Amino acid sequence: MKIYFSGSIRGGRQDVNLYKSLIIELKQFGNVLTEHLGFESINHSKNDRQIHDEDMEWLRQSDIVIAEVTTPSLGVGYEIGRAIEMGKRIVCLYRTVNNKSISAMIKGSPDVECYEYQEVNEAKKILHNILDFSD
Repeated sequence: MKIYFSGSIRGGRQDVNLYKSLIIELKQFGNVLTEHLGFESINHSKNDRQIHDEDMEWLRQSDIVIAEVTTPSLGVGYEIGRAIEMGKRIVCLYRTVNNKSISAMIKGSPDVECYEYQEVNEAKKILHNILDFSD
């Protein structure tokens, strides 16, 4: 299975350790095409067009999109919208922080599965329930 993991990069680096933990968990189920989201530092040598084109190619190749959407991100929203157009399965994980919820456009979409969690272990359990087809 090819997994496209999405999370805020430019506005959400405070969650890099969370992303890393989720990516490690996802690797049990397949190839995470966007593993770099869990790296402490991101390679900034590519221009915006190169980033867009590379991400869209990974999105096209993916079998499923897993997005951590606690931190609002135009890029993540764009990726989710494009994934909907491509007919991808989309799973969004989020935490309610400071009484802020996720976008109604994401949570209200019939094409997006949304799961709230509080702790990383709860998110990992959700991923196992979604991706572990061996049960």
